[in-house]
Amino acid sequence: MNDIVNAILLGIVEGLTVFLPVSSTAHLLLFQDLLGFQPPGAVFPIVIQFGAILSVVVVYWNKFWRVLVGLPSEIGAQRFALGVIIAFLPSAVIGALLHSFIKDVLFAPSIAPYVIATTLILGGIIILVVERIAPQPRYTNADTLPYAKCFQIGLCQVISIIPGVSRSGATILGGELLGVDRKAAAEFTFYLAVPTMLGASVLDVYSNRDVLTLDAGLTIAVGFVVSFLVAWVVVKTFIGFVGRYGLKPFGWYRIVAGALIFAILAL
Repeated sequence: MNDIVNAILLGIVEGLTVFLPVSSTAHLLLFQDLLGFQPPGAVFPIVIQFGAILSVVVVYWNKFWRVLVGLPSEIGAQRFALGVIIAFLPSAVIGALLHSFIKDVLFAPSIAPYVIATTLILGGIIILVVERIAPQPRYTNADTLPYAKCFQIGLCQVISIIPGVSRSGATILGGELLGVDRKAAAEFTFYLAVPTMLGASVLDVYSNRDVLTLDAGLTIAVGFVVSFLVAWVVVKTFIGFVGRYGLKPFGWYRIVAGALIFAILAL
């Protein structure tokens, strides 16, 4: 029963933070330590991430389906798909090249907490600064961003390979600095999340193919379902929240969270 409760809590953490600019990876690692929970096999964090990916597909199903059906003949569908692919490529290439370094060095237990605390605070400060200095937006439609902007947002996403940076935070802030409306940047971030997170998950599965296990299937299934449901709510509400309040609340949250982690590490 304890494992089920832990799976529910971690599913909530993953689903709640995976698309917010607060770093789901940082929160998942920290909550696993706080709960003293050893996931049932290396497959657990990968599966609950699949749950979050599925939530985006479900929310934007009509759009994705129209693009898929229209790819052979519709210019709009081809433009949309190519823009997402262009934005995805920098992380795909650099992430694959640095995968071993990221997992073995940046995620090493002796280093990761300090990296996460530092990036949470720095990221929070950057959010507060960018929200003040971002130029007046010139691009308001996430479906028709120029290819150059898509590539530049993709380059911003590369920064999120560092633990604690936040993929959505990097892409939304990068988009704002590039003249993309905040809401459009957030929506494009959801589109980009599907190939990016799916690619990262597949790479993790392949890298852990020798040690993957499906033991404790109920625990894994519970984490998957909870992550999907919570992420679905986040995806449905996040753009409206960002449009009304901006990213400043997340900036202050990151600063406080990073400071608390440093305080705990100092004990």
